[in-house]
Amino acid sequence: MVMRKKLPIGISDFKELIDNKRYYVDKSLLIQEVIEKGTKVALIPRLRRFGKTLNLSMLQYFFEKSEEDRSYLFKGLKIWEKEKYRAVQGKFPVVFLTLKDIKYSTWDEAFDAFRGFIAKEFQRHRYLMEGEILAPEEKEDYLKIIRKEGSQVAFASSLTNLTEWMYRYHKTKIIVLIDEYDAPAHAAYMGGYYEIMIEFLRNWLSGGLKDNVYLERGIVTGILRIAKESIFSGLNNISTFTILDEQFQDKFGLVESEVIELLREYHLESRLAEVKKWYDGYRIGSYEGIYNPWSVLNFVEKNGVIGSYWVNSSDNALMKRLITKGGGRLKADVEELLRDGSIEKKIEEGIIFPELDKGTSTIWALLLYSGYLTIKATPAHGVPCRLCIPNREVKELFQSLVIEWFDKSIDSDNYRLLLESLITGDIDTFSRAFQHFVISSFSIFDIPFNESEKIYHAFVLGMLVGLKGKYDIKSNRESGFGKYDVMVIPKDPKKLGIIMEFKKVEPSEANGLEKAAKLAIEQIEDKKYAQELFDRGITHILYLGLAFSGKKVVIDHKFKE
Repeated sequence: MVMRKKLPIGISDFKELIDNKRYYVDKSLLIQEVIEKGTKVALIPRLRRFGKTLNLSMLQYFFEKSEEDRSYLFKGLKIWEKEKYRAVQGKFPVVFLTLKDIKYSTWDEAFDAFRGFIAKEFQRHRYLMEGEILAPEEKEDYLKIIRKEGSQVAFASSLTNLTEWMYRYHKTKIIVLIDEYDAPAHAAYMGGYYEIMIEFLRNWLSGGLKDNVYLERGIVTGILRIAKESIFSGLNNISTFTILDEQFQDKFGLVESEVIELLREYHLESRLAEVKKWYDGYRIGSYEGIYNPWSVLNFVEKNGVIGSYWVNSSDNALMKRLITKGGGRLKADVEELLRDGSIEKKIEEGIIFPELDKGTSTIWALLLYSGYLTIKATPAHGVPCRLCIPNREVKELFQSLVIEWFDKSIDSDNYRLLLESLITGDIDTFSRAFQHFVISSFSIFDIPFNESEKIYHAFVLGMLVGLKGKYDIKSNRESGFGKYDVMVIPKDPKKLGIIMEFKKVEPSEANGLEKAAKLAIEQIEDKKYAQELFDRGITHILYLGLAFSGKKVVIDHKFKE
């Protein structure tokens, strides 16, 4: 019996992965693309858990000078088939620093962590202390970094100094690899010490990457593209390749051929359709069909159990906070996304964290770069992007957020009463509960009248998320001779099916709400919206006409047997 390789879940060290004969999806042609691109400093933001750290580790083991021969790590991989690239393996000194674990609630804790990982890299290159490469005072500065005794200024210049000292020793320019450069900024924003963190990062990165004559190449990865003026001010030699660009488009995440090969290896190829529905859907540049590698690997590790592996693998606090606090326009956009639609938004070139709370379009850039949304097509320069939810796993997270909105507006007992009275046809109870719901919630859905119907629509769809499981909720679909607003379809055809039609009424004409609600019922009948329910064998049907004016609502109804 052939033993299948163990999966590399949780392993981000390339050498450990190869030495332990773990399953490896060959991304070694990233090395070719880095070399051919020729960019002095490349910033490559990619989604969380899409292989950034492992890829940088691979680059380190490929390029780094070492007393041991590391070429065996690459034999059998695609890059080793190309002789011109084999010639540069093991030829450069390398600095490799990862900032991914700097996630602290105060600046003092974060700076202490900075000192720790910089000291560790200095310790790795302690050979520089041998001989006369460093002057006595430089050796003292070196020891202060290792002992974590240096000042904030000394640590801010540590990257610059280390590359210079390494160049003196090796007589070869240095490759600098920095992983998850944006993690400290994210934590600082959440912890309230953003300005001091950004100032430190700006000095540290600019010193090591800007006009550094000892630098051969710099590769920086992260999730977000922080605005250049915030962190890369004056750094003119950096080229950025985001998920909107063509470069490196298939080097992070899994493409479908790689997923098929993986599933076949573990005898799960028959599950491809499910895997595609749950974990596919990302687009990078013009490359469609990028799968979430973390979720796919966990699916295989769990022997084919579908689950929300990616969305539950990290703190979604920032995303939740921004969407929950967002105004009516944002919530209406989320409703459009939840019904498998798309929205068109201008994506900011870079994230400026303090602007997130202002409700600007920066929020959409954050959601896109973080992997909660994806692009439907590669936009031309300066043209707004069409955004959508990539897959079922992420959609379920959005649905849970919608439920959170309503939990904050109405207690759980009343929410259950609201839904129960609706699906049992107790319209008197439903009308009272719904009116209370509107009064307590509509302040967060407050937008101009000309967009109000869309917001009412979002509000009702959000409310109905709590029926998930036993009911299908459809919106703006064709049935009969037109498009209904909302349809609640029971999976048990013996239960009550519900059709909702919305009408908005000018505040000055609020006394016409009853008439508008009746017109909604007539429209349901005239347009024969119930046809879809009839086609499913559902004959017990409730027509609901909902007329809104601000926080006032009137509901009319009719049962169709």
